[in-house]
Amino acid sequence: MADIPENSIVVFQNDHFLITTKKAGVNFHSEEEAGFVVQVSKQLTIPLFPVHRLDKMTSGLVIFAKSSDVAAQFGKMFEKREIEKYYLAISIRKPKKKMGWVKGDMTSARRGDYKLLSTMDNPAITQFISCALRTHERGFLIKPHTGKTHQIRVALKSLGSPIAGDERYAACDEARKEERGYLHAYALRFRFNDEEFRFVSPPDEGERFVSDVSAMQLKVWSQPWELF
Repeated sequence: MADIPENSIVVFQNDHFLITTKKAGVNFHSEEEAGFVVQVSKQLTIPLFPVHRLDKMTSGLVIFAKSSDVAAQFGKMFEKREIEKYYLAISIRKPKKKMGWVKGDMTSARRGDYKLLSTMDNPAITQFISCALRTHERGFLIKPHTGKTHQIRVALKSLGSPIAGDERYAACDEARKEERGYLHAYALRFRFNDEEFRFVSPPDEGERFVSDVSAMQLKVWSQPWELF
């Protein structure tokens, strides 16, 4: 297998798709420099088709199709909500509620932000559980049921618990003190060609994510599909 960028690790691949991980702070698509998709495609010397994306601050699991036909197949699976995604997040603020749902329409706000509305015409739907970690730390295990831009980041802000290190939705002075934005694409589960696939990839960067307390909690959350 060819080497791939330092900001990613191949978790699995077959003839149809590739599962890799992205580091925090890496642009998914190219902007001033080559983005994650281009970097991985060049290093593996094969065309890859992203079927979803991660924000720059978000680390974790990414699915790449190896053909346009497979990409279209994954696209239909996402539309039908047949791909389960689970995320980890850490906040330094207590949430208004410790578990449950966040539902509501989302709309554009200032400077590229989004905000949650009380209407339910085409709502973003987010399910979560949380627990206390260290002092002033709250860990979240999150299952988004829709795929709206900034959905999880806006959902946690609406709970009064913006993600630590999120310079867009948390207090700027606090966010800049963090090593990274503490949002991680933790696990995937789906069926492809009548075979079930499960992938779990714990975060390996960011002091809050790799603390002993977080590591102990991840043992409890090691099979996230059993918790929702």
